[in-house]
Amino acid sequence: MAGSSLMETLFQRTLDDLIKALRLQLLGESAFISKAMDEIRREIKSTDPQTKSTALQKLSYLSSLHGIDMNWAAFHVVEVMSASRFAQKKIGYLAASQSFHEATPVLLLITNQLRKDLTSTNEFEVSLALDCLSRIATIDLARDLTPEIFTLLSSTKPFVRKKAISVVLRVFGKFPDAVRVCFKRLVENLDSSDPRILSAVVGVFCELTSQDPRSYLPLAPEFYRILADSKNNWVLIKVLKVFKNLAPLEPRLARKIVEPITEHMRRTDAKSLMFECIRTVVTSLSDFESAVKLAVERTREFLVDDDPNLKYLGLHALSILVPKHTWAVLENKEVVIMSLSDVDPNVKLESLRLVMAMVYDNNVAEICRVLVNIAIKSDPEFCNEILGSILATCGENVYEIVIDFDWYVSLLGEMSRIPHCQKGEDIETQLIDIGMRVKDARPTLVMVGRDLLIDPALLGNPFMHRILSAAAWVSGEYVQFSGKPFELLEALLQPRCNLLPPSVRAVYVQSAFKVSAFCLNSYIQEQYVESSSYVDTLTENDSESISTRDCQDASNLREQVETLSRVQTCTSASLEDNGSSIGSIVELLDFVQFSLGPLTWSHDVELLERSRNLLNFIELIRQQIPDGSSEMKLAEISKIVELVLDAFSDDFGPISINAQERVPIPEGLIFKENLDDLEMICSDTQLPESSFSFGSSLYEERVDSSILSQRSQQESEPSNATTSLLSEHRKRHGLYYLPSDKTDDASNDYPPANELKLQDHLDDDAAHLVKLAERSLALKKKSTSAKPRPVVVRLDEGDELPVTRKKPQSKDEQLSDAVRNVLVGSDVMPTSSQTNQSSKPSSRRKGKEKQNADNLSESKENLGDVEEQSNTVDTSSRRTHRRHGKEGKQSSHEKRSEKKDQVHKKGKRMSSQQHSRHKAKQSGDASLPVASQTVIPDFLL
Repeated sequence: MAGSSLMETLFQRTLDDLIKALRLQLLGESAFISKAMDEIRREIKSTDPQTKSTALQKLSYLSSLHGIDMNWAAFHVVEVMSASRFAQKKIGYLAASQSFHEATPVLLLITNQLRKDLTSTNEFEVSLALDCLSRIATIDLARDLTPEIFTLLSSTKPFVRKKAISVVLRVFGKFPDAVRVCFKRLVENLDSSDPRILSAVVGVFCELTSQDPRSYLPLAPEFYRILADSKNNWVLIKVLKVFKNLAPLEPRLARKIVEPITEHMRRTDAKSLMFECIRTVVTSLSDFESAVKLAVERTREFLVDDDPNLKYLGLHALSILVPKHTWAVLENKEVVIMSLSDVDPNVKLESLRLVMAMVYDNNVAEICRVLVNIAIKSDPEFCNEILGSILATCGENVYEIVIDFDWYVSLLGEMSRIPHCQKGEDIETQLIDIGMRVKDARPTLVMVGRDLLIDPALLGNPFMHRILSAAAWVSGEYVQFSGKPFELLEALLQPRCNLLPPSVRAVYVQSAFKVSAFCLNSYIQEQYVESSSYVDTLTENDSESISTRDCQDASNLREQVETLSRVQTCTSASLEDNGSSIGSIVELLDFVQFSLGPLTWSHDVELLERSRNLLNFIELIRQQIPDGSSEMKLAEISKIVELVLDAFSDDFGPISINAQERVPIPEGLIFKENLDDLEMICSDTQLPESSFSFGSSLYEERVDSSILSQRSQQESEPSNATTSLLSEHRKRHGLYYLPSDKTDDASNDYPPANELKLQDHLDDDAAHLVKLAERSLALKKKSTSAKPRPVVVRLDEGDELPVTRKKPQSKDEQLSDAVRNVLVGSDVMPTSSQTNQSSKPSSRRKGKEKQNADNLSESKENLGDVEEQSNTVDTSSRRTHRRHGKEGKQSSHEKRSEKKDQVHKKGKRMSSQQHSRHKAKQSGDASLPVASQTVIPDFLL
């Protein structure tokens, strides 16, 4: 065996050999790693410690670099940790720190090994154990090793003590009751003169105060002494972080620390300490005007610096000042606006957040204009960040800062045409939401939707499809506000709509259905108006119809009649443009039938269903128009159209996200997870085959004879109604069309969508943007516009249903309770079952006022006799492992008697606590809040 171990050691591949061989593998790296793993599995089973440790070292390297699982070697890690040689022990501890976790089965086997190394005379072995414990500490390890950590907190070796202080943070998090044992020693280290120890202990308190700062208010004098006396910048930075959390809780403390912090800002040249002073002032001392002014002056130095990191920190400090000190941003507005064009993306994003924090209802239009101009020139990523910020800010709290919705709807249409715009989903949501909530904005919505729909260049941009879907829905839902419904219908059924996905095109077809019904109804109303006997009846019936559809309130009847008159006038003018005769109606029906004919063979179910619905409606209208005759049955057509319009008459409104949760479940209703028995239940039900047809035979009978003949006729001779829109659009937007020597049907190639025309008014100089921003960001009185803000439909405030759940007490709360019990001086020693009880001040502190020295000594006395508490915190099972002084020499009789005394004392304390609680319940006194229990020394007054 000895010879084989020697041979294995001599011919074993070391870690250096493994790394060199791995770097030479250009192609077969996976095969080489598999071969190396087989070699490691064989070597790690060796009885030779050197061979085993070398194999474990190679395994740790492969695990960290290539993610190889090493949980299977957990027991071998424990073996190497217990090696006598330090080099081998170091490999074992490194592997344990790298691979062990709370679910590791062999974790309980290393408790004694850790205790042995923590009590070693070799400071490097102690350091290994502390490093490992800081990474893998569990509840059991923290509980069992608390006495050893307590001893190391007063070690004479600074190298060991600073690591023990750092481990305390992990131990407190896992085992809050360790506070009773270790907290006094931890506080005593604040008086250390060694900068390494002081830096470690202040770092621990910096983390603790970030979780629950109120519990550490009694330690404010210690931190203040360090703030005033320390010359170490890193220690001062951590103390400033502590005071940033403590100052908002105690006004006296804020008044006390403002002077030394401003002094540090005046004299320091370190940028890190300077920024921490600025952040402390703007976060927790913003009520002190002189300190804020000094902080703004120092922030200006960060903003004009060439280093992008410092510029980012300066912008971040200004963003914190915005809510209370707007003047600080106005003094630096030029730098903020110029930062929007900075090269560094983080600087641009922070300046954008700062600008958006300045948006109010009186300057939202000006700021959005500046940002849109910048977005046009920016890269795609930052352009979408700007657009997303505008959408989020303006849509916050149901468009709270938007006064003029006509302007905002126009802005949405302008944003959708910006190059690189990828916010189609957000713009779609807001267009539809504004249409449902704000009735006064619906005319502008239809106008903006019409401008988007008639532009054929937008159909080729996939990012525009969601916006076009919203524009089509709005145009069809509120078609009564359209001045030219025939033009809208042509845009919805133009040939290039085949570039749209089926889901969007289905919305187009549904909107075309609504527009077609509206056009037919308008023509019928015009025919009735021409007859003198029907004028009064029409006005009365239509007024009642609109009053029922839009609002039940009788006070709006007059406005609705005026709207009807305006719509009839626009529709009549549109009909006159297309020939106000029966021929124009037939031409409209032919156009819709020809455009939707190819969709009857669509594979998309929704698109197929909606197109057949419209075609069947057209066919019903055709039946009332005899062939070769100029007469129509207006009464029959009117009934059909009114039935369709009644189906679309109800307005859509916003729905709460919790609407489904408010629907009560009927009693006796049982939902089954498995529906396998559904076929047996419905076996007697025979559904007719015709139930699943997508359309009636009304249209199918004439599809071959009518549609195909019309298609061949219109392909040879395009109708004027079909090409009128495109010919007019070509005159206005010649950029998007091919040269004139080619026909419109020769090619389908269009230039990229969202390609804007050159705008002469576009700002090319960043300085001009600054001038524009000065007017936008300037403090102005709230303008009293003549146009009042329209009514925005809002749901009730109870959208979010409160869910009351009893949450278990977290580890942070247990730790905070334990710290309060120690600092306030409660006589009751907390356990895991008592941590939810509020700590009460001892009777020695009630009604007493002490000087600074007395307070310092009293705060240490209130920590209690930790040495005596450390004897009682451990259970009887852990006492057998402890090796402290005279405890190992006590006889069994003395241990039993000491245990009986401790149990007796503990029983007395518990009985006195129960008695005091009983008295408190009888007196009816409410428990005091934590703030009233915290004792702050009088020197802060």
